[in-house]
Amino acid sequence: MKILIVGQGLAGTTLGYRLERAGHRVHYTDAPGQTAASAVAAGIVNPITGRHFVKSWRIEELLPAARALYGELEDTLGLKLWYDQPLLRTLYNRGDVNSWEARAGDPGYADYLEDDPDPGRLPELTAPVFAYAGVRHAARVDVAGLVTAYRKKLEEEGRITYEEFDYRTIPTLLGADAGAGQGPGRGAVRYDRVVCCTGWRARHSPWFSYLPHGGNKGEVLIVRTTAPALDRMFKHRVFLVPLTEDTYWVGATSDNRFTDDGATETNRSFLADRLSEILTGTAYEIIAHRAAVRPTVRDRRMFLGEHPALAGLFIFNGLGTKGASLAPLGSRWLTDHMLNGAALPAEVDIARYAGLRAQT
Repeated sequence: MKILIVGQGLAGTTLGYRLERAGHRVHYTDAPGQTAASAVAAGIVNPITGRHFVKSWRIEELLPAARALYGELEDTLGLKLWYDQPLLRTLYNRGDVNSWEARAGDPGYADYLEDDPDPGRLPELTAPVFAYAGVRHAARVDVAGLVTAYRKKLEEEGRITYEEFDYRTIPTLLGADAGAGQGPGRGAVRYDRVVCCTGWRARHSPWFSYLPHGGNKGEVLIVRTTAPALDRMFKHRVFLVPLTEDTYWVGATSDNRFTDDGATETNRSFLADRLSEILTGTAYEIIAHRAAVRPTVRDRRMFLGEHPALAGLFIFNGLGTKGASLAPLGSRWLTDHMLNGAALPAEVDIARYAGLRAQT
C-alpha cells in the first residue's frame, strides 16, 4: 500500500516506521516552522505517577513495547535513544511516606517501588528532603533526537514534503471524491491510507474536530552546571533530568488555557525559582527556554482509529505527557488495525466518541 503520514512527530515517526517495516510505501508531510511537543519533551518513561503514586496505565505492556521499538530504531539510525535512568522523587511528609509504603505492599506495585533507594550524589547537590522514594524501570528516551534523525533519513530518501497540509484534499488523495469506478483527477497523487498525526493542531481538522481534543502547554529550561554529574532523574515539584554530563532538562509547567505556543518570562522565572530551591549552592546557566503544546484527551487515552465516514482516513494522536511510553504500543495497535483488521482496545478507539460526532 501507499500511505501518507501527516505530521512527523513522535506519533508519525513510530507509526511510519512500523508501516515501512511491514513493506509499505510511506510518504510524510510536515508543516515547516511549527513547534512540536516532540522537540521539547524530555521523553521520561515513568511507571509511577501523580500525587497518589498510581501505576501508569498498561505499564506491563508499554514497557516491553517501548524497549523493543526504540531498540530497533537505535539499530536503524545508529543512534542511542533509550537511557535507563533511576528516578528518585521526594516524599514531603509522613503522610506521603505512609501512602508510599501502602502502595509498596500491593503485589501489583512491588516491582516498581523502592523504599530505600540509593540517592547517589543528590544529597551533595540538592536541598535536604523529608525522604526519597525510588521508581524502578524508569528511563529517558531521546525523542527529539529520534524525530530529527528520522527526518534526515526521510529527506535523503526524498520521502518527506514540507508544506501546510490542506485537510480538504484528503478525499481526493484517497480517490473518494472521484466518479464511480474512476481514480483521482489528473496530476493528483493517490494514497491507500492517510493518517493524521498532527498533535494538538488536530483540533483544526474538519474530519476529526468532533473529538474532544485538549492541549496543555508546557515550558522547560535546559541548564548547564559545573556541579558533579547526576546519573538519575529527580522529581521535586519539577523534574531534573540529566541529558549530558553537565546539561539538564528542567520542567515542566502546565497550562490548559494557553493562547499561543510561545515561551513566557513568567514561566521562565517559575522554573528558575524551582530549580534554585532544588540546587543548593550550585551555580547554573540557562542555555535554552522552550515551549510546546502537548496533545491531550479528555479521558487521558489516545485517539486511534479510522474515520467513521471516510474509509482510509485514520488518526493517531493524543499522546499527552506520556508520549515516549505510549507511542510504541499505540503505533503497534494502529498498524495491526490498518493492515490486518485487528480490533483496537476500546479505551483508545475513537469509536468511543461516536455520539459526539452524531451531535455535530
